[in-house]
Amino acid sequence: MARAIILMADSLGIGAAPDAEKFGDVGANTLAHLLQAYKEEKGQALDLPNLSKLGLIAACEAAGKETCAVAQTIKPSAAWGYAKELSSGKDTPSGHWEMAGVPVLFEWGYFPNTNPCFPQEFIDELCKRADIPGILGNCYASGTTILEQLGEEHVQSGKPICYTSVDSVFQIAAHEQSFGLDKLYQVCEIARALLDEMNIGRVIARPFIGTSSADFIRTGNRRDYSVLPPSPTVLDKLANDGGEVISIGKIADIYAHQGITQKHKAPGLLNLLAKTSEVMDTAPDHSLIFTNLVDFDEKFGHRRNAVGYAEALAEFDAFLPEIIAKLKADDLLLVTADHGCDPTAEGTDHTREYVPVLAYTPGMNNTPLGERQSFADIGQTLAQWFDLDATQYGEGFKAEIKA
Repeated sequence: MARAIILMADSLGIGAAPDAEKFGDVGANTLAHLLQAYKEEKGQALDLPNLSKLGLIAACEAAGKETCAVAQTIKPSAAWGYAKELSSGKDTPSGHWEMAGVPVLFEWGYFPNTNPCFPQEFIDELCKRADIPGILGNCYASGTTILEQLGEEHVQSGKPICYTSVDSVFQIAAHEQSFGLDKLYQVCEIARALLDEMNIGRVIARPFIGTSSADFIRTGNRRDYSVLPPSPTVLDKLANDGGEVISIGKIADIYAHQGITQKHKAPGLLNLLAKTSEVMDTAPDHSLIFTNLVDFDEKFGHRRNAVGYAEALAEFDAFLPEIIAKLKADDLLLVTADHGCDPTAEGTDHTREYVPVLAYTPGMNNTPLGERQSFADIGQTLAQWFDLDATQYGEGFKAEIKA
């Protein structure tokens, strides 16, 4: 029986989606623009031979209608295409749920871009239930900037730092030692319960360490508290069919731990890839290994670090042969993304973009998949791959891969 491995390159968009204007993202292209920024700063183009073989560059040039600045042109030996999003937002849960066959066709709740931005009655109840003296922040903010601004006051006062963005999210930052990691998780769980009626998609625990604003740094103990997907995903279908659904990184959190049978955490890009490789050694037939490579989004996209993003992408590329070498004859490798986060765009938010749809199984040839009408095509293909009941949304492409 077959296995599948998804490497979800968080935020690796490849060109503005047809409805990008609605989101203020006309002209966005995460991949093309980070490659151009790298070439301009380093004086030479980045080489991505393994991702190019999977069709990443071909997909980007087809979707974004612009040339990618890479060191060499390589003809793909995989199935490659690009998908637009049906979901109403450009956030993490929407992208992930849609690729698992469940697009988000409703509107999330959002906080206004005001200062303060959270309802006072919500803050009062949160402080009461969590037994905290108050909160800091109460605004739209960059996660790194707000630590520099309020981290020291937080340590002195015991008040957690609460902030949001254009996404449907409530984020809580707190010091692991002075505030306590367990206490942070408890506050997040209380906030999650209070925010359900506002339809806020995620509450995120953002623990950090350090002694002052000069050295505060987030740790790998982030935890996401998501609402449940509105209907069963292909992950649920596989788990209910006796298969293994193995989460690596924050995947389990994004799906509210529904349809997940195993969970593994690892800090940083290379550790997440190494854990994926390790799990491939023991994952049985009829299993899905699903890895979120969060660094691209969190460390580089949101921080608008185009060159750092490019260098991380090169590390991903260099690791890929280890993953590919472990593929069995009936294994399917998928590389995709959940949204864009163009590091050359204004602001620090996600960008509404096409995402790559790259699929490889040993012995494949160059197979263009063209424009896909939904990320859900990935979920439908997984349903076909594992002989599961079809998902409600998406057009599968197993036939093209196995042709």
